[in-house]
Amino acid sequence: MSKEAVDSAALDASRTDASQAPADAGDAGYSKDLKARHVNMIAIGGAIGTGLFLGAGGRLNSAGPALALAYLVCGIFAFFVVRALGEMVLYRPSSGSFVSYAREFLGEKGAYFAGWMYFLNWSTTCIADITAIALYTHYWSFFTDIPQWVLALIALAVVLSVNLISVKYFGEMEFWFAIIKVAALTAFMIIGVFLLASQHEVGGGKPGLSMITDHGGFLPNGMMPVVIVMQGVVFAYASLELVGVAAGETKDPQKIVPRAVNSIMWRVGLFYVGSVVLLALLLPGSVYSADQSPFVTVLSKIGVPAAGDVMNFVVLTAAMSSLNSGLYSTGRILRSMAMAGSAPKFTAKMNRNQVPFGGILLTASIGVLGVGLNRIVPDQAFEIVLNVASLGIIGTWIMIMVCHLAFVRRAKEGVITRPKFRLPGSGVTEYVTIAFLLAVLCLMWKDAEVGRKTLFLIPIVGAALVVGWFGVRKRVDREAQGLTEPQSLTGPQEKRDR
Repeated sequence: MSKEAVDSAALDASRTDASQAPADAGDAGYSKDLKARHVNMIAIGGAIGTGLFLGAGGRLNSAGPALALAYLVCGIFAFFVVRALGEMVLYRPSSGSFVSYAREFLGEKGAYFAGWMYFLNWSTTCIADITAIALYTHYWSFFTDIPQWVLALIALAVVLSVNLISVKYFGEMEFWFAIIKVAALTAFMIIGVFLLASQHEVGGGKPGLSMITDHGGFLPNGMMPVVIVMQGVVFAYASLELVGVAAGETKDPQKIVPRAVNSIMWRVGLFYVGSVVLLALLLPGSVYSADQSPFVTVLSKIGVPAAGDVMNFVVLTAAMSSLNSGLYSTGRILRSMAMAGSAPKFTAKMNRNQVPFGGILLTASIGVLGVGLNRIVPDQAFEIVLNVASLGIIGTWIMIMVCHLAFVRRAKEGVITRPKFRLPGSGVTEYVTIAFLLAVLCLMWKDAEVGRKTLFLIPIVGAALVVGWFGVRKRVDREAQGLTEPQSLTGPQEKRDR
């Protein structure tokens, strides 16, 4: 190359817009096979899961109709988190998502913390999902004699295989999972509105406001049960941040991501808040239970044939969807970390189908431990891992908001340019959201059965993170020094690829 060409290229590079910041080293090699319909349905799928289909029953029983308010409040803060992430995605799309942004704006320690908290969330959620799948499968007599751990292992093997083939197969699977969930919820809401409008008897009573006013009102058991269920409600919204990860493997994130993120708010309002309000108007909260989907409870009261079978299939689909998403997202996050030295080297490896199989296999290996947990303590496996997962998602969301604060500060300093798609009320919204998430953690102490046990895990998780950091910091420093050495015009990315 001539000297003139080199000088010209260097000049062009110096003029690069801040929004075109150098890509994360972990972004190289991915295909762009996720289409708009995939990302949109991933956003829907992330907003609808077992937290609604199954968890709403027990929460309605304890919190009453006020559960709708809990879903609304948590949904608003979940939207703020995803909106903040969406703004950073439009600044620089990355499969490393918030870990990549934490590295840029907070440094390697921030990226390390964000990445491993996210891995903690999804690896333990993976165990919860395969446990749930096994339990839901046992609903049908045909599978009753098959040990729970065998069903858990089969579920893990199937979803793992799909994830390893290609991102296109992951997108298709998630697309159809979301279709099933949305169709089921829509059908139920149509039936529920009809029952309400026609005053058709449900379980011997007529639906309407009397189901609330005649059974203890909006807060039948007081305010404390509503506060206690907040932990579970926040967990119900986990995986909304998956949109940010998926953006790294789509061709037109500038157009697709804003639509997907903005649609989350009305979906939360319609599917979560709307469904809970409808359930509260159809039956008293005391009729629902944690052992049965609230939708099955209503449908069985009006004699709908095979209602339990249909809803069990939908709940099974929701658990499969969550497992699918967890393997996908942690594979990408771990690869971003591995390229910076803060995750095992093998998690950076990709197969010929441009899938980061190393990170996916690491998450799946934790799932295999979950299979063992299902064999040893099948009755307690779900609750044990759910506690740990809730810490992971709260920690991840807090890091996203902290990262956004640093991102906005850089923009004010003129170092970068913020996109037009922004977090509303930035500068205040982040602090309010962080305060809310910390409050949820503190209020978990009031729940002696589950929440308090979860808080006791914080020092253990913190100690593990500190020990881990001292174990990887030398490798992280070596990788960082490699990035800061004088580069040719091929840049750090191509240097690493070689």
